Amino acid sequence: MRFSCFLLSAVLFAPGLAPAADAPAPASPPPLTLDEAIRLALANNASIKVQSYSRGIARANLLTAYGQFDPSINFQRSYSQTDLPALASPDTGLRSPATFTQTDNYSLTLDGQMPWGLSYSLGGTSINQRGNYNGFRNNYDTTGGISVTQPLLRGLGLGANLSGIRLARANRSIADWTFRQLAIDTVARVIVAYNELAFAREQLRVSLVERDSEARFLAQNERRKELGTMSEADVIAARAQVANSEGLILSSQRYVQVSENSLRQLIGEKNFAFNNATPLAIEPPAPAPSVTVTPADDLKIAYALRPDYQAARLGVKKGRIGDDAARNQLLPRVDFVGSYGYNGNDDSFATSRQMVRNEDFRAYSAGVVVSVPLTFAQGRGQARAARLALRQAEENVASVEQQIAVDVANAANQIDTTQKRVAAARTALDLARQSLEAEMKKLQAGSGSTFFVLDRQERLSGAELSFYRAVTDHHQALATYDQVLGRILDRHHITLANE
Repeated sequence: MRFSCFLLSAVLFAPGLAPAADAPAPASPPPLTLDEAIRLALANNASIKVQSYSRGIARANLLTAYGQFDPSINFQRSYSQTDLPALASPDTGLRSPATFTQTDNYSLTLDGQMPWGLSYSLGGTSINQRGNYNGFRNNYDTTGGISVTQPLLRGLGLGANLSGIRLARANRSIADWTFRQLAIDTVARVIVAYNELAFAREQLRVSLVERDSEARFLAQNERRKELGTMSEADVIAARAQVANSEGLILSSQRYVQVSENSLRQLIGEKNFAFNNATPLAIEPPAPAPSVTVTPADDLKIAYALRPDYQAARLGVKKGRIGDDAARNQLLPRVDFVGSYGYNGNDDSFATSRQMVRNEDFRAYSAGVVVSVPLTFAQGRGQARAARLALRQAEENVASVEQQIAVDVANAANQIDTTQKRVAAARTALDLARQSLEAEMKKLQAGSGSTFFVLDRQERLSGAELSFYRAVTDHHQALATYDQVLGRILDRHHITLANE
């Protein structure tokens, strides 16, 4: 026995095995504030990350649209060979010798298009054609100059040629407004979830306090029954009330877990509460201020800041761009074509090129190319579709304006209602406390009953929950009002990147 005790002591107090008596406990993370929750949501929320790519895509598409006017350097080198059979002369019947031709083609040009529709090609070409007809001697035919094509009807002007860039700009702005709308909605959802979690925990706390109070009351009733001053029916009623409170506690715990998981999801976490998991500590929400709203004046703010309204207006702009471009396509194609340059010809490439450089032999051309569709079916169809798309966009703006007016009015009414609910619930809570205290005094004096005490206790818990529910709803109503006005980001001093 002594040996066993000695061995046990040696094991327990061996170096490295003895517990560190003075080891500090791990520090708990500070409670999550509402501002920190909003910051985490904007930085880590999955929907925010997904939508952010749309902004980058829209900017890339705008760069692509600008690229249509980038000039390009083009170099061409080709070789061809042609064999022609001998041909008999119809007059003499004699046959000419077979022809064998070799051709080398070189060209180097700078090609591009101007915003008003002019397309150009600036550079030079050199063709070396030889064959058995000239003893395969080199013959360099070199030209240098510029050739242009200028639309005179279809495709003429900045409106017809910049439509792609203007549409890409509008799409970029729409992507920015859509991202801002998602950020606004996310911030509002965080505020709602944060306050909902705070209410869920208050509900659980009230349920626990009520259960503990009812349990103490049950113990008192059981002692009174043992003393003969309390009936069995009163004790059974108290027990039923305790059992009912246990069920409410389970529901409240489940509500806390669901509310906490909603907030965790919004702030981008991947670990969610389950049963006895470490709860997410949050700061209690600040008292909701009493505010006075002016919907008529705030409606102007909503029209200026609401992303969906700005996106709808950009939709009208896109419709007008498309309508202008489609109407231009209804015109026949009439293009001016022209060229101006210099020629050189010699069996030496250097000499023929020098002729062009010296501007020895001038060459120019001018003309008109006309193309008129027989039915204009394609153009008329595109113009009709563009016109209808413009009208649709204009109707959409009117619809969004109406919806904004309804949203602002409803949100303002909700704030007024919740403020009145908070005041009424506070009064009801004070009266419920007074009623319970009075009933407890009556019971202690022997003139009351367990039934009335339990009823007043239940009413107090209900009044307390109603008060917290009203306060939570008021917080959420304020967030909703800022959301429908589009100013919730400014309210929380949030600036999005690239704004």
